[in-house]
Amino acid sequence: MARGAGPPLRLLLLLLLQLLALPAGRGNRTGPDSLYVSEYFSQSAQKLSFYSWYGNAKLFHFHVPEDTVLLRWLLQASRGKGPECTNMEITVHFRFGAPPVINPLGTRFPANATVRPSYNISITLSSAVQNTTFVNITTPAAGDWFIAAHLPEAAGRIEVKGFSTPCPYMFQADMFVLRLTEMPVLEPGVAMPQTVVSPAKPLHVKVFVPKHAAGMRFELRSCVTSEQKACAVRVVLGSITLPQSFQRIITCVGNVNCSLALDSPPWEKWLQIMVESLGAANASVSVEMLASFTACRPGSTSSFLNFSSLNQSQAGPRPGSTGAAGSSALPTGEASRNVSDQRGFCLQYQPVVREDLDVVSVRYRLLNGPSVPVHSISPTLLLLNLNTGMDSGGSLVVNLLLNKTSVSLANATVVACVSAASPVLSLNATQNCSTAFFQGYPLSMSTSSAEAMLIVLYPQTDDWFLSLQLICPKGQGECNAAEAKVTVFAYLTPCFNDCGPYGQCSLLRRHGYLYAGCSCKAGWGGWSCTDDTKAQSVGAQNLATLLLTLSNLMFLPAIAVAVYRYYLVEASVYTYTMFFSTFYHACDQPGVAVMCIMDYDTLQYCDFLGSVVSIWVTILCMSRVKKILKYVLFVLGTLLIAMSLQLDRRGVWNMMGPCLFALVIMIAAWVYHGVKRRHCYPSSWKRWVFYLLPGITLAFIAISVYAFMETNENYYYTHSTWHVLVACSVAFLLPPRDKHKKPWAWSQKLTCRYQICQNDREELYAVT
Repeated sequence: MARGAGPPLRLLLLLLLQLLALPAGRGNRTGPDSLYVSEYFSQSAQKLSFYSWYGNAKLFHFHVPEDTVLLRWLLQASRGKGPECTNMEITVHFRFGAPPVINPLGTRFPANATVRPSYNISITLSSAVQNTTFVNITTPAAGDWFIAAHLPEAAGRIEVKGFSTPCPYMFQADMFVLRLTEMPVLEPGVAMPQTVVSPAKPLHVKVFVPKHAAGMRFELRSCVTSEQKACAVRVVLGSITLPQSFQRIITCVGNVNCSLALDSPPWEKWLQIMVESLGAANASVSVEMLASFTACRPGSTSSFLNFSSLNQSQAGPRPGSTGAAGSSALPTGEASRNVSDQRGFCLQYQPVVREDLDVVSVRYRLLNGPSVPVHSISPTLLLLNLNTGMDSGGSLVVNLLLNKTSVSLANATVVACVSAASPVLSLNATQNCSTAFFQGYPLSMSTSSAEAMLIVLYPQTDDWFLSLQLICPKGQGECNAAEAKVTVFAYLTPCFNDCGPYGQCSLLRRHGYLYAGCSCKAGWGGWSCTDDTKAQSVGAQNLATLLLTLSNLMFLPAIAVAVYRYYLVEASVYTYTMFFSTFYHACDQPGVAVMCIMDYDTLQYCDFLGSVVSIWVTILCMSRVKKILKYVLFVLGTLLIAMSLQLDRRGVWNMMGPCLFALVIMIAAWVYHGVKRRHCYPSSWKRWVFYLLPGITLAFIAISVYAFMETNENYYYTHSTWHVLVACSVAFLLPPRDKHKKPWAWSQKLTCRYQICQNDREELYAVT
């Protein structure tokens, strides 16, 4: 697909990117051991759409490699040059780990859903045909990054394909990264001296966070400058993630040692550390760095995979049932383990099995049953694996149900936290659901409120953890011997609640990446079609269905006229059209007033076919050509119309083409009859005034309503008006019956066995 910038301009932009991306100084080397490498990633341009649901947003998926120190996006937006193209504002959203959760329409999200606003920018296309924008991110997080772009809210007008030419708005996102090939590695517990060459060339190092790390401590000491002045450096721990970034920054001034403690750093990941000099431009700074970790000793209720428990958990009850709340599959010995065994562990693992059901559909099953024991000394931990790279396009649902009978203390509370990358290990102390670089999602249950639910929309690709702990209001000593049982039900679904009764869950694709979105109907809106602010009432839905279906009964007068005038083939076509149009609109309705007698696609095709063929046979009937020719054109035209509708069902020329061709035949036939009779055809002024002109007027009004007045809001009565006008125009436009044919006389037509034929010609006999 053609891009906004031509090949020469594209190369110049790429060179400009490379020059701007390099740090100050000549060449790629910023230090004796630091070599920068640039990489460029590009994706094809996409045509933007006006926004009405998430499927209108165009998604771009990039992967940022490890050790990236600079990320730069080149965003190119362009528009057509036609008069239909106006000034337009394009909104671009960014997010790390998952597609952006956006809400351009300002609708409500479902209850219990977590929503964090996306980071977005606006690109304006005014007088310029093309707009180029750069977005820079230093020390970005490695992994999946997503960009979503869309136009403003859709106007809701239903446009017939071919009647108007929409302006094409194109958008393309390219990514340029600058990364270190040999980033220094900070070994835990080993002091590492390093030098910051200049303020323009920051120092980048990384440290690997092991699994079960409860905390990390970073120390910066022995800070010395080359000019023997006061040392001033800034240390940035962590990488930037959008829409929220949780980088930890400390500023060290003087020769005093600096340190920073992190709780629950991300497990089994590289943590990037950047040191910047705040001193003079030509002064170098020598520092010594040290990283140390606090280990967490995990305990587990199962040391091996118990396949008998695995089979039993398949039939386990679900939250919401009384049986699930009061039952537990834990062995008696596990449920009554003493407190002294728990004091040696910082957390208690519960084994979880990930079961892939379908695309973006996962169920998590606990091996020891649906209920897990929760204590006050150490949190109970469940691992929810969402790191396959294909899980971020759905919704993570966590449902917790507290067994009230299992809690001996009336005022005790079970606190839960859902977090990514690392678990929260200190719920009993701070009750703060946050880790070193992630703000988790808190939940709580008590005897007064025993159920809690969390919906994470588009969860980022990572290992997710569910931490549960028992908390007592008078201190943890009161809870040492207490135990609560919580039923956990966690799953990943494409659309929460399958978008409800007023929505349709659609699976979307961008190259090989799959994600889901809800398309709402009947005025409902929101992420999961739960916002009823503009929803149609049931009465309005029934009224819309009745108008769109019963308006087809206006074909009955046209059918009666056709039968009375001996146009039986035409009457059959009108009957076919009336039948399938009625049941197609009964099936096409949103909401509860729906009835489908067969497949929706079949009904739609038959409705479109009947509509076009009705116009075709009516105009040919008006032409008054010979019967054999008329029926040949009937059959041949119907076959060609069926083929064209199969190719493009909504194309305007599928209707206008047969109409124009039939009009040419009719005009040619009328001219032929007029020349042959030497006067205007049709010859009767009454035929023109009382039949043809009203029929033509109704037909033009019907076409105008169908092509220019229909919107999503007024569709049910404007389209019903189209049905009435077309049916009435057919009744007016049908020509009168042939003069030699008499009205229906059943006594003459329905004969039995033999029929006496009358010959009015006089026979001459020759006498010999």
